[in-house]
Amino acid sequence: MTPELVPYSHGKDAFDAFVARPPGAGPHPAIMICHAWGGRDELMESKARALSNLGYIGIAIDLYGVGNRGHDTASCQALMMSLVNNAPLLRTRLTTSFDAVRGVAAVDHDRVGAIGFCFGGMCSILAARMGLPLRGVVSFHGLLKIGEKLEARPKARILALHGQDDPMVPAAEIGAFAEEMKRIDADWALEAYRGVQHAFTNPQANDTVSGLSYNAEADRRSWLAMRRFFEDVFA
Repeated sequence: MTPELVPYSHGKDAFDAFVARPPGAGPHPAIMICHAWGGRDELMESKARALSNLGYIGIAIDLYGVGNRGHDTASCQALMMSLVNNAPLLRTRLTTSFDAVRGVAAVDHDRVGAIGFCFGGMCSILAARMGLPLRGVVSFHGLLKIGEKLEARPKARILALHGQDDPMVPAAEIGAFAEEMKRIDADWALEAYRGVQHAFTNPQANDTVSGLSYNAEADRRSWLAMRRFFEDVFA
């Protein structure tokens, strides 16, 4: 089925989601895709198509707004930090996007998951932390800062896929994240890939000095881990 853009809004802010559906009338389980710091791009849309080939409705959301995309390091950083530094707005946009995902035709409301990459990985975990009714979330090389202290176990199962040599996620943050997951008895797992840096799923990442580099084997293994996770989560 031909992918489509589905518009949604919050107040005066306009967004759109890239939707790729599998064959059949459904309802189908859906996976919300949270983009990296530059905004929704062709890589995120390719993930939606890949998920549709697995039988899911892949929905790449838009957290920045129609037409708002980063084109270099400075603009990507500015867009991301405008939400990282405004937690209420980021949470509102995640909730708005989640509601839009559940409003897409043929989505099974009881079987929705989320994945995210880099900034989006942080957002997928945040969506779970917020208590959105997701079955499971997967973070690909996502930021793991724990944010506000959780008092209750998230509804969603959590899988963090991490490059062991990722300079943007220091060992102290991994430890703090693990301690919090233990404290609230979350259903979670972390898979770390030896010698792998940040952005390991992005073929355009090639700055090893800054710690950003594509790794084909980690890309393959992490996608396989995600597939197994959602097969179990949606069973």
